[in-house]
Parts: sequence; C-alpha cells; structure tokens
Amino acid sequence: MSTAAANLGGTPQVPDIVIVTGMSGAGRSTAAKSLEDLDWFVVDNLPPGLLATMADLAERGQGAVPRIAVVVDVRSRAFTTDLQSAFDELEARGAHPRVVFLEASDEVLVRRFESVRRPHPLQADGRIVDGIARERELLREVRAEADLVIDTSSLNVHGLRGKIVSFFGGEGNESSLRATVVSFGYKYGLPVDADLVVDCRFLPNPHWIPELRPHTGRDAPVRDYVLSQPGAKEFLDAYTEVLRLLVRGYEREGKHYVTLAVGCTGGKHRSVAMAEQLGGRLRDEGLDLQVVHRDLGRE
Repeated sequence: MSTAAANLGGTPQVPDIVIVTGMSGAGRSTAAKSLEDLDWFVVDNLPPGLLATMADLAERGQGAVPRIAVVVDVRSRAFTTDLQSAFDELEARGAHPRVVFLEASDEVLVRRFESVRRPHPLQADGRIVDGIARERELLREVRAEADLVIDTSSLNVHGLRGKIVSFFGGEGNESSLRATVVSFGYKYGLPVDADLVVDCRFLPNPHWIPELRPHTGRDAPVRDYVLSQPGAKEFLDAYTEVLRLLVRGYEREGKHYVTLAVGCTGGKHRSVAMAEQLGGRLRDEGLDLQVVHRDLGRE
C-alpha cells in the first residue's frame, strides 16, 4: 500500500524537510538536482517566509509528498530573520527541518564566477570578493547551526552528487546518524566541514622510514607500524569511548550528520591508518559511516 493511500482519512503527515543553502557558486543547484534524482520534491529559490506554507500544502496531500527539499539563498529580503521564523513555525507544527550548507573557499568561488562570467549576486558595484565577503557575513549564523556542511572546494559535479547520495540515498533511514571519517594533511589545511578534529602527529612519521615512505596507511606495513607505536592503541581505545558518548548525545539531540577529521602532516600515513581504525570501530557500533581520505595520492 502506498504512503498516500495509507494516510487517506488519517491525520496530516508531516513531511521530511531539507533546507539547502550556502554560498553562491558552491553547488546549490547541483545538490538540488541530486535530491530530485533521489525522488525528493525540490523547490528552488523559495523565500523563507513560504516554507511553512509549503509544508502545509504537503501535509494536506496526506503523504503524497513525503520529502521536500527547498533551496533558499540570501537574495531573499530579511533572509536570516525570515528563515529563523520559518524554522520556529515548522518546529511548532512537528516538522524538524534539516539544513545542508554548501561551502567553498574564496579562491574557488572567485574562479567559478569568473569561468561563467557572471557577477556575484551581492557584489553590487564592487568586486566578486566583496560579494563573497558580504554573503559569508549574512550566512555566518546559518552555517553555525547547519546540520550538514559540505565543502565543495575540491569537488566537481560528480563528487558533490556522490556526497548527496551518500547522505540522502538510504531508504527509510532518514532519522539515523550518519558519519564521515576523513583523513587529511595539515599542510593542505583543515577540512572546513569537520565537526571534530583529532591530531595524529604525536605518533612517529612513517615518511622518514625509506621502506615505508612509498606506502600509505591502507597498506599493512604502514598500518602495523603506526598501530605498534606507544600510545596508538591507548588513543584508539580512549577516543572510541569519547565518540560513543558523543554519538549517543548527537542522537538524543536529533543530529543527523557528523564529520570526524583525522590529521597528520601529509595525510598519507598516520591519519589514513587511524581513520580506517576509527571507522571500523564505529561501524562495529552500528553507525552508518563512510571513510574518506582527502589528501591520499597528493604529492
């Protein structure tokens, strides 16, 4: 029996609502199209003040539109105030919207606008970087409260689609916590979408051992070397326990996504090995999880 049929004559069904927002040029349209391909009902450039109206129409459909994704941006007047008011109204009626914030570095955003020869929507008579700065300030609070932040600086269209599918592609799994463990190299910068960051540079670096240097943390010789070092096992045991507490707290608070970043100098040896270990332990706890190695293969 379909969801719509099951709810005929019953109480209105509150739809699952995702708000897609973030920096102009960071990939909002690609994210929206990806959600549409996953059978979400997508509304682009909806003024925040109409979010509650959209939810009300969906409820009247008695389950015919169970999942709505709405793209909003700062071109709407009173963006922050209207968005907060819309959230409050949706929460009051039992809807719990999730916010996906798309991010990218200033350099990447400038390059993207220049490649399509379009002005930034907030640059007015200034430069593209001026528009980006204004937009960052306007979105500062929204980004801080977002459920999921995706940094698209190093992603192409296919990479962003893959991210969206990994977070929203599961059927009947919308309420569970989904985690990403990402290894990285400090020399290439911190992942801007990380919720938690842990530093593995307290362990000896396999880079300085000639026979280990060509390998990565995925290879047994490097993995075994890293895990055999004083403090490695103790760190994994202690930090896994901390993550258990955090995961339970996140689930109580209704958090849907968490990104754990594990760093070393170059993102090739120690962080990769430790990220794989932490990922495996969290999977054993039943967490829906993916492990990503951001800087692996980078010279």
